[in-house]
Amino acid sequence: MDDNFLLSNETAIRLYHDFAKDMPIIDYHCHLSPQQIYENTSFANLTEAWLYGDHYKWRAMRANGVEERYVTGGEGVTDYERFEAWAKTVPQTIGNPLYQWSHLELRRYFDVYELINEKNAPAIWEQVNQKLAEGSYKARDLIKMSGVEVICTTDDPVDSLEFHIAIKQLEDFNVQVLPSFRPDKALEINRAPFLEWVGKLSAAASRTIDNYDALLEALEARVKFFDEVGCKVSDHALDYVAYAETTRAEAAAIFAKALNGETVSLEEEKQYKTYTLLFLGRLYAERGWAMQFHINAARNNSSRMFGKLGPDTGFDSINDSAVAYPLVKLLDALDTDDALPKTIVYSLNAKDNDVLGSIIGSFQGGGVPGKIQLGSAWWFNDTKNGMLDQMNALANLGLLSRFVGMLTDSRSFLSYTRHEYFRRLLCNLLGEWVENGEAPHDMKLLGDMVQNISYRNAKAYFGF
Repeated sequence: MDDNFLLSNETAIRLYHDFAKDMPIIDYHCHLSPQQIYENTSFANLTEAWLYGDHYKWRAMRANGVEERYVTGGEGVTDYERFEAWAKTVPQTIGNPLYQWSHLELRRYFDVYELINEKNAPAIWEQVNQKLAEGSYKARDLIKMSGVEVICTTDDPVDSLEFHIAIKQLEDFNVQVLPSFRPDKALEINRAPFLEWVGKLSAAASRTIDNYDALLEALEARVKFFDEVGCKVSDHALDYVAYAETTRAEAAAIFAKALNGETVSLEEEKQYKTYTLLFLGRLYAERGWAMQFHINAARNNSSRMFGKLGPDTGFDSINDSAVAYPLVKLLDALDTDDALPKTIVYSLNAKDNDVLGSIIGSFQGGGVPGKIQLGSAWWFNDTKNGMLDQMNALANLGLLSRFVGMLTDSRSFLSYTRHEYFRRLLCNLLGEWVENGEAPHDMKLLGDMVQNISYRNAKAYFGF
């Protein structure tokens, strides 16, 4: 993992070091806490900074036979013991991007160049903790150290956004921290928290929600509020893509059933989701927002562990639901009314890359470069092969040059090294094409392309 890590030819080396390396980062989708950013959270030790909330690492530890109490924490377990369990696991992760990511994180932030293992764990623990104790490795320090220009967090429509508003007033922090509108709970009519969430939306929007019109009005009010705070992007976790022809009256009747505690069938759920999502899509288009669809995740697979730990703890996987027909129908319904917003579609299942890559080409236009995007390799696809497969699919079927690039999709302030990892792979891919005679050895042309994908495309696309 030297300076030319992942760069296998001279063209790639030049593209990375001369064009990609020092470009700012726009992290347009992540799960960082705006409260931690505002409060400039400090980390008592390496475990807090490195392992808390990182379900990527948790999954690897479980696979390595680590007891759960050393993974997510348990009574009597110290942070050092959790770190030690991870240090024992890292050497076993060769072949998994966690091996390379973990060492990049240690090197870029803490100047630790050893390969971590059980033997040197105590020394690394002391070295990093000493740096953390210096007080210059707090949340905002790590963001600035990474060269980040914009962060888009993930926020529920009922959120107050108080910390986003407060961050704007900070005089010593010029990174934009903007909300993203994530109304999943408004769509999941068959999940237990639905009615409780509707009550929270009612309070946030300061209006009674006793019918479907009132629900839509409340959602529109929250979209307006998010827009005023600087939001430029929405986000939807569509574990399956729902589409069913329906009317407003039918959606209203289905919502009324849910309010009354009556059973809503799967077909009715699809109708309700379709009408509500199309309503939201039109609101996004009016404001020039981008709309994101994260598709084909199977969440909380282990009922036993979900009961113990809750969601987002590493018990999810790739789903294989069909996406082509319902996604085309959703996009077309909005496009028919000339109300299709800028849209990014991601699938957790790599088999969908070519399907999505061809679908987006059907809805480009309006004078917006790359209006419909094939989203970056996401979650389980955050691998060398996954990133290359996504870029190749986009290049084969559309315009890689218009790609808005990488995101972290992370809860960790140390995850910005993923942008470096992505940029190295991008430069190497282009370098291989040049070496094979498949692309011109025009460093101005290719250098601009690299910088656009790394930074400029996203800045223009989202309007930051």
